[in-house]
Amino acid sequence: MAAAVADVGATNPVVLIDGRSGAGKSSLARSLVAEWPLQGRVQLVALDALYPGWGGLEAGVSEAFESILVPHARGMLGVWQRWDWAEQAPAEANAVDPALPLIVEGSGVLTARTARLGDVRVWLESPLRSRRTRALARDGESYRPHWDQWAAQEDEHVRRDEPRRLATHVFEIP
Repeated sequence: MAAAVADVGATNPVVLIDGRSGAGKSSLARSLVAEWPLQGRVQLVALDALYPGWGGLEAGVSEAFESILVPHARGMLGVWQRWDWAEQAPAEANAVDPALPLIVEGSGVLTARTARLGDVRVWLESPLRSRRTRALARDGESYRPHWDQWAAQEDEHVRRDEPRRLATHVFEIP
């Protein structure tokens, strides 16, 4: 991944990392930040901070597109608001500097609209059993009652947007 970022040849490339819940998106994003190949720092936005609740996959992706990706592409400051899962309400605002590289990771992030704004586009494929085990180990029992609802939104995203086809890199995660 670091080589793919370096090959873009820009000082502020955009990396989009998509995959279903538990596929390893956050782990890959954190590893990429730790091994970032360019000078300076990189910004990381996890869509878990934007989804407005368990039914909000599409709304979170739309917010990322409008408030983060489009401004970044236009060289403008992007501002997005974190979703407070405990309060079920919007929380503090966060800024995205267009001069800095950007990684956006989350289920649903790779669509026809977002793909044109991503220099490196990643799809992570992983078997259901492995993903579910990782996701429930990560988030505990609070996720279990919402798994099916979230998975249905991911299924719709995969059917509608074909993120694997839009990816520049596909990784199979056991």
